[in-house]
Amino acid sequence: MRCSGTESSLAECGSNGWGVTDCNHNEDSGVECTGPRRTSQTASLIQLQGSKVEEVRIKPILARAKLNSPITEGAVEVKLQGRWRQVCDAGWTRNNTRVVCGMLGFPREGRVATGFYRKLWNQKLKDPRSSLKSLSEKNIFWIHRIKCLGTEAHLGECKLHVAPKAKNQPACPRGMHALVSCIAGPEFQPKKAKLPGKAKAKEEAQVRLRAGAHIGEGRVEVLVGGQWGTVCGDGWDLPAASVVCRQLGYGTAREALLGAQLGQGLGPIHWTRVRCRGYERSLADCSFQEATQTGCRHDADAAVRCNVPQTDASHQVRLAGGRSPDEGVVEVLMSRGSTTRWGAVCGEHWGLKEAMVVCRQLGLGFASHALQETWYWQGNSDAAEVVLSGVRCKGTELSVLHCQHHGPVHCPTGGGRFAAGVTCTSTASDLVINAQMVQETAYLEDRPLNILYCAHEEGCLSASADHMQWPEGHRRLLRFSSQIHNLGRADFLPKTGRHAWIWHQCHRHYHSIEVFTHYDLLTLNGSKVAEGHKASFCLEDTNCPEGMQRRFACANFGEQGVTAGCWDTYRHDIDCQWVDITDVPAGSYTFQVIVNPKHEVAESDFSNNILRCQCQYDGHRIWMHGCHTGDEYGANIEWDEEAQQRLTSNLV
Repeated sequence: MRCSGTESSLAECGSNGWGVTDCNHNEDSGVECTGPRRTSQTASLIQLQGSKVEEVRIKPILARAKLNSPITEGAVEVKLQGRWRQVCDAGWTRNNTRVVCGMLGFPREGRVATGFYRKLWNQKLKDPRSSLKSLSEKNIFWIHRIKCLGTEAHLGECKLHVAPKAKNQPACPRGMHALVSCIAGPEFQPKKAKLPGKAKAKEEAQVRLRAGAHIGEGRVEVLVGGQWGTVCGDGWDLPAASVVCRQLGYGTAREALLGAQLGQGLGPIHWTRVRCRGYERSLADCSFQEATQTGCRHDADAAVRCNVPQTDASHQVRLAGGRSPDEGVVEVLMSRGSTTRWGAVCGEHWGLKEAMVVCRQLGLGFASHALQETWYWQGNSDAAEVVLSGVRCKGTELSVLHCQHHGPVHCPTGGGRFAAGVTCTSTASDLVINAQMVQETAYLEDRPLNILYCAHEEGCLSASADHMQWPEGHRRLLRFSSQIHNLGRADFLPKTGRHAWIWHQCHRHYHSIEVFTHYDLLTLNGSKVAEGHKASFCLEDTNCPEGMQRRFACANFGEQGVTAGCWDTYRHDIDCQWVDITDVPAGSYTFQVIVNPKHEVAESDFSNNILRCQCQYDGHRIWMHGCHTGDEYGANIEWDEEAQQRLTSNLV
């Protein structure tokens, strides 16, 4: 443990991480605390005053307009010493409301119609059947005089006073329950239909989260000079993390994470020693230092976990029949008219993006597998009928029911053993290609046909090679090296076990993933003029950071994979590490590389799997420049689903 002494919890101190230790119990630590003595008469009151608020909730007073939307308005209740207690509105301030809303996942506070609620309070309190009356007398202890600055991440950081209810005295003299109204972020507000001619250009975000397993968490990245980069964790704290969370439409931060706990970035580190007061609207409004001269590395990248609103989304889907709570047949709760019932999801075309939405919706993290056949799992007998089919997700939806799907159910497989299933995991890999290496190593080679037999057999040449007079002639190849980093928190492993790997006799190696990377040469308007692909004949740890052990090596038909933190390098001089451009005329092009193009293996972030370069070819020489990953510049890039389907349909 490494603490400065000002932390409010050991979890905020630096450490090797939970469970990372070589200690024995004969090395257990201990403390002896000192403090002022208390008299027995005041001990109980002081004990309550010294306690921290554990949870906060809003008790709705009026009926909710939409049951699937989060509760944003009502009476404040707090959990203190294991009991839910009421809060008196005497001295309640807008700063208090701001803190409560932040804890509940809302970025901003609204205004409460206090006059209306006061009138309702006075009327209902006289009615013995009133829920307000039972609400006011439910607890003996009330919380009085909460005082917040508005910058706190948690109500427990505010000053509070707890008083026992005096005999024959109102629980909250001359007052009623403290009321709050919160404003949900755009992600949790009802989607409004776009009117023709009224569409506005989306304002470019200046901060984003990457590689988080749950909604509202991830590595912090900021946009500086048109390029996305990370924030160094030196001095990273809850006030700064809360500014990020509110800026993105969430509440305050639950955790400010240091040491790349949610994965490392690749590229520039923009800022370090960020200091925020808590009222800033943007992280750019806080004070910070440029990180270029500080020696910060990506193993210190900052991350956050934000408070997000509670919705009913997690209750609309469940997993059944699995060996553990994080796997099983996907069952959804569908409404038909006035009735609701559980049913299965058709497994046809069910993929990793759809599975990712389900796992995140259930709070189970990432999807490690998307299953179209689940004969080995038995779902609930009362939910055997297929009630949802044709599901197509972008991967960012809050609920699988928000994805595109058929109107009337149409499932050619009929469900049953072909019902959709998922396996979820809390960690995942994240592959990113080194753009600089591609740019620096690209060159042309006219390679004789007599040494291209194996590559031709593997499908690594253009179709025109079939009509040449073998072995006379040559093919013009655009060659380059690629270095693929696993920046995630889990190893990248082939989708199938060794028993399903494909043996290639000519090259005498196994393909553990038939198409690991795909290469395309495109015109400036996006038309494909040449393509290539690289099967993962040797998926291994070519190099690892200093002090980390290589675990995967292909020598002697060893196990294949890329360890988290390591990288796999495909040199320019190996077969198929090229694009055959023999038939391509001179001109300006876009060169594109896609890693894991079919999304066969789960990753925490697919947006950085695409590399693009500007390419100039004069018929004799080639220039590659401006190489960058797809999410490196500008605002978030959503992968075009139709474009990807067109691409993957052409993969060998």
